[in-house]
Amino acid sequence: MNTTAALYGGMRRRRYLTTAAAVGAGLLAGCTDLVETRQLRSAPAVLAERPAAVYYPTHVDGMAMVGATDAGPYRVALMYSYPHRFWTVTGAESQQTEISAEDDVHLMAVVWDRETETLLPESGLSVAIERDGTPISEEVIYPMLSQPMGFHYGANFGLDGEGSYSVSVRVGGVSTRRTGAYRGRFESPATGTIPFEYSATARDELPYTETMDRAGERAARRPMGMGMLPSSALPAPAALPGVNHGTTTIGDARLLIQSLSPPPAGLAGGPSYLAISARTPYNAFVLPAMALEGRLTRAGEPVYVGDLSRTLDPALDYHYGAVVPSVEPGDRLEIGVRVPSQVARHEGYETAFLSTETATVTLA
Repeated sequence: MNTTAALYGGMRRRRYLTTAAAVGAGLLAGCTDLVETRQLRSAPAVLAERPAAVYYPTHVDGMAMVGATDAGPYRVALMYSYPHRFWTVTGAESQQTEISAEDDVHLMAVVWDRETETLLPESGLSVAIERDGTPISEEVIYPMLSQPMGFHYGANFGLDGEGSYSVSVRVGGVSTRRTGAYRGRFESPATGTIPFEYSATARDELPYTETMDRAGERAARRPMGMGMLPSSALPAPAALPGVNHGTTTIGDARLLIQSLSPPPAGLAGGPSYLAISARTPYNAFVLPAMALEGRLTRAGEPVYVGDLSRTLDPALDYHYGAVVPSVEPGDRLEIGVRVPSQVARHEGYETAFLSTETATVTLA
């Protein structure tokens, strides 16, 4: 295992706190049975005041690559780090998940298309960990966002000591609508296995840095270098097909408005297509698993009213879209968030992208 791969730059070795009794352990020779030396991970407290937006986190952990495997049409890479606090999202509410005493690592996985090397959000991922044929843990892991890494799947896991493990990753299949060359693909589940040599010493050597000088600032850390992994950053407007009609913001989520004619292959019902590319500010990471609706009007008359469906297209990437009669400059578009992005968040994202408001924009 390469424990130096994919580490965040500019970080220092992780610091620890020990119990008060352990501080004087060196002075208690001959009485070590009275001393507890259990190590406690140290991290700054969650900020008492956080903006309802993306903010600079209090600290960042390093990570190391475990390995990668093929699973049907998918490629899956597995990484690990220290156990992390994170926030799950249900509806428009977030709930913090604390680190438990049984947690040894935070496992992270990225799933992409082997053919096009495109990241595949909403593919669903479960992990089963075994040691010498004995099951250790099995669970569906969360789709997540972190500032250095972007979109991935992750969860904290407890292990059974140091040694050799086998990690089976099962991709459930992509649940979003697929267009163009993606039609008919990513429908079936597939499983791959990755060996994992776990060492507490190697884990404890992963970098860690505090960033309290900027913590809480309306900003984000720069993405880490992903190496062989695909980026979860979405294309810039100039790289998308069709016409860009501007950008609006809901709950700090940036919504790029795009139209093209004809619609992506596989869609019928109108000569034009309206697409919303939802992304984080600063790093343009994909924001999947939202429920959006749109109302397009022209001179006060409705052109389209309805859902903007979650869609994966080779040219538009992950977006929310609908077939419409036409899109013209000067049209008025209302975009409503019925359900915000249902992905878990690492620190710095947990207070953002939770709004269920409506934005109105006049198309450029």
